[in-house]
Amino acid sequence: MDCRVCAATGDVWVRMGNGVGVGGGEVGQIGGFSHESEHDLAVMVRDFLEVGSSGNDSRYSSDSDSGFCDLVRLADHISYYKLSADQYESDLLSVVNSLLQSIKATDLHLVKSGTCNASCVRYSLVKLLRLSGYDAAVCASKWQGSGKVPGGDHEYIDVINHKYNGSSERLIIDIDFRSHFEIARAVESYDRILNSLPVIYVGSLAKLKRFLQAMVEAASSSLKQNSMPLPPWRSLSYLLAKWHSPYQRRFNPDEQTSVLPSEPKQCIRLLKSMQSSLRSEIEVERLFKPINSENNRRLKLERWRHSLIRTL
Repeated sequence: MDCRVCAATGDVWVRMGNGVGVGGGEVGQIGGFSHESEHDLAVMVRDFLEVGSSGNDSRYSSDSDSGFCDLVRLADHISYYKLSADQYESDLLSVVNSLLQSIKATDLHLVKSGTCNASCVRYSLVKLLRLSGYDAAVCASKWQGSGKVPGGDHEYIDVINHKYNGSSERLIIDIDFRSHFEIARAVESYDRILNSLPVIYVGSLAKLKRFLQAMVEAASSSLKQNSMPLPPWRSLSYLLAKWHSPYQRRFNPDEQTSVLPSEPKQCIRLLKSMQSSLRSEIEVERLFKPINSENNRRLKLERWRHSLIRTL
C-alpha cells in the first residue's frame, strides 16, 4: 500500500494507494496541525493503518442489525439537536446562509500562503457579518498534543450576542461542519447521518458538544462493523479541542494578506463547493417542510426529548 502523509501549511492529508483517505471520502482531511506535531501524526497514521485497518476494501459496507439500530437512535438525536435552536440562532443561521451565498470570487483575499482551508471565505463572511451589525470574528485555536491526541490548530467564526440585561452569549459558526466527521469505509446509514448534519453549524458550544458526542458514537459504530478502530483525529477529545482550546479573535487577516492571484483555483473551488452544498440543503428543507411547521417542530421536539431521556 502506498501510504503518505502530506503536510502543507499546518494541514495534514492522508492519501492511500487506492485513492481512499483514512479521514473519509477519496481524500480525507485530518485537520489543521502545527508543524511540530507532524512527525507524531505521521507515526500515528502509520500505526493506525498497519494495526487498525483490517476491514475490507469496499467504500461502503452493509449495516449489521445491532449497528443499524445504534445509528438509527443516533440519527434521532441529530434531528433533535437540529430542531432545538432558539430564535436568535435560527435568525443568525439565516443571515449566515444568505451572506455566504452572496460572496463572490472577487471578494476573496489570500490570507496565507500554501493551503487556504477556506480562511479567505471566513474573513469575507466575518466582514459581511460585522457590516450587518454582528460582533463577529475569526477565531484561531491551538492546542498541544496529549497522550493519543495530537496537537493542532483550527479556525472558525464566533459571534458574541450582547443581550439587553448586560450578559452575553458566544455562538460558534463552522462553515464546513460535515468535513469533521468523514470516515473511511462508512456504512450506508452512517453516511445518511453525515449528510443530515447541517452544512453550516451555528449554535452554542454546549449544543456543539452534543453533536460531537453523537457523531463520535456513530463513527465508532460504523467503523466497528468493519473491524476498524476509531482514528485519534476522529476522537471526541480531538474534536473538542478544535473549539474548546484557547483562541484568538481576529477581525482582519494579518499583514501578509494580499489580493488573490489571477487564478485562485483552490479558494474559488472551496467557495463554490460550500455554496452548492448550502443550496442543496436549503432546497431539501424547503421541499420537505411541513405546512404547519411550528406545531410539527414542537411535537417532534417533545417526542425526541422523551426518547433521549429513556436512552440516557
